[in-house]
Amino acid sequence: MTRRGIWIVLALAAAVVAAGLAWPGLRGLGGATDVPTATAERGEFLRRVEAEGNLEAAQATVLSAPANLQGPARIAWLAPDGTRVDAGDVVIRFDPTDFEKELREGQAERDTAQSKITQRTLTGGATLRNLDRDAELAGRELEYAREFQSKDADVFSRSEIIESEIDEELATHRRGHARETRDVTDVLSGVEVDLLAIERKKAEIKIQRAEQRLQALEVRAPHDGIFVLKDLWGRVPEVGMTVWVGHAVAELPQLDRMEGKVYVLEADAGGLREGLEAEVVLEAHPGEVFPATVQRVDALPTPRVRNVPVQYFAVKLELARTDPERMKPGQRIRATLFLDRQPDALTVPREALFDRDGKKVAYVRRGGGFEPVEVTPGPAALGRVVIEQGLQGGDIVALRDPTRTPERPTDREAAGNGGPGLAGARR
Repeated sequence: MTRRGIWIVLALAAAVVAAGLAWPGLRGLGGATDVPTATAERGEFLRRVEAEGNLEAAQATVLSAPANLQGPARIAWLAPDGTRVDAGDVVIRFDPTDFEKELREGQAERDTAQSKITQRTLTGGATLRNLDRDAELAGRELEYAREFQSKDADVFSRSEIIESEIDEELATHRRGHARETRDVTDVLSGVEVDLLAIERKKAEIKIQRAEQRLQALEVRAPHDGIFVLKDLWGRVPEVGMTVWVGHAVAELPQLDRMEGKVYVLEADAGGLREGLEAEVVLEAHPGEVFPATVQRVDALPTPRVRNVPVQYFAVKLELARTDPERMKPGQRIRATLFLDRQPDALTVPREALFDRDGKKVAYVRRGGGFEPVEVTPGPAALGRVVIEQGLQGGDIVALRDPTRTPERPTDREAAGNGGPGLAGARR
């Protein structure tokens, strides 16, 4: 080959190299072959959250201190927690010591009042008889004074006549005083007896109350079930604890219908609402799945552990069916709550979305390169996001910004963000 031919070949090779280097600029976004890609696929989209909790009876009879106790009572005996009981079985007994003491005091007070009534009745009767005799004697003195009164001025002196009149007036006053004293004494005696009768009635009421309390010391199971102790002021009820009337000590769940209570982390509760589908698995029997429905969601999140700031939403799950042989109150369960379920959704990996001029775009392969396409993202799940508009099934999208070059970093790299964002995606 001549020297001129060699130069021509070298010139052509340089032109080819220059054209290859200029080709991405000519194509706009280039056709780099080292950009990882993925395919927009149609299929079922699930956004779900996992939660843990316990089984509870949908209906349960609360067992508390009976109203007949009419005050605080000390627990003397409890059936073991979790014991299966039959209707009529004694499950709670209260200490009778205080009530027996009250009964003895009431009986003593009643006997004392009755003795005082008897004594006052006898004393009052004797006093009235004495006063009756005094009144009778005063009456006789008055009759005597009137019968033998010195009135004849021819026979008696002036002083004797005056003295006789004074004797008559004095006898009249004595008789009146005796009668009034008798009447007042009779009234006072009756009042004292009535007051003592009130004291006796109070003692009888005390006795009756103590007897009612003694009869209410035993709490019996109203129906068959499992005896479950309830949390009381942060403590499990135990022997020796004092409880008040109406305070729940235990409950007797009805085992024919169970429900679940689970706790969803506040950060995962977006879209959580009543009516969502769920699946429940018993930790003791992980091989069987029980369909369920979200029945209730607490309005506000609360911490599950005291002094730990992590908050959860309490969720009540209604089970589609109950297996009484396997399901027991208090059993631990794991639940899957389906926050969003679309049977035919178009999804791409999260890494396929990019921010460009304030819009969400995906770089779609067109021919030998990639073209930016504005998209409308929908719900996002772990690793994938729904595309509501902009793409079609089978589109190949870039998982890395194909415009990135060593000389031209992407906006995220320039901002130090470090990875594809999804700020505009709706959860």
